[in-house]
Formats: sequence, C-alpha cells, structure tokens
Amino acid sequence: SGGERQLLAIARALISNPKLLLLDEPTASLSPKNATTVLSKICEIKDMEISVLIAEQNVLKTLEISDKVYVLASGRCIASGPTEEILKNEDLGRLYLGLKVKTR
Repeated sequence: SGGERQLLAIARALISNPKLLLLDEPTASLSPKNATTVLSKICEIKDMEISVLIAEQNVLKTLEISDKVYVLASGRCIASGPTEEILKNEDLGRLYLGLKVKTR
C-alpha cells in the first residue's frame, strides 16, 4: 500500500542515522488511516531526537504533530513560529492553513 511504501522510504532514510529528516508530502495520496500511521511514525522519530522538516499540504493533521511552523506563500516565508502562536493568528489560519475563523 501507499502507507507501507512511505514508511519503507522513511526507514531507508533512517539507516544513515540522520540528525535531520526532510519529508516532502509524506501523506500525499494516502488514505486517512495510512496518513495517521505515517504521522504517528514521524512522532516516534521526533522522540528519537531527530529533527523532522515536513513540506505538507495536509496542514491540519501535520499541525497536530508540529512544534514549529513555517508558512510559505509564492516561495517566500511569510510567517514562522511555534505552532500554538501560528494557530492563534486568525489571518494566517483562514488564508493559509484552511482553518475556520470564529465569527463575532
């Protein structure tokens, strides 16, 4: 399955004992169940004190496991900071992260 292939690719990358793991769309084209499995394994990698940089369009699920966020627009970093701080910014949430903003 796609999830198994993605996990195999991640495992291969871990063989070299990296300090930083770069992942490009690790949940792309995966079922919700497989995406959850991959994100769970990424959390385990973080627990091994390996830094993980993820480029991902599945923003909401990825935010759940992220410590820090970089928001890119047209190839430029328009915001960065701790996940909690970025999530509090209503404009960023609405425009870039697909979050619903509370109406007053």
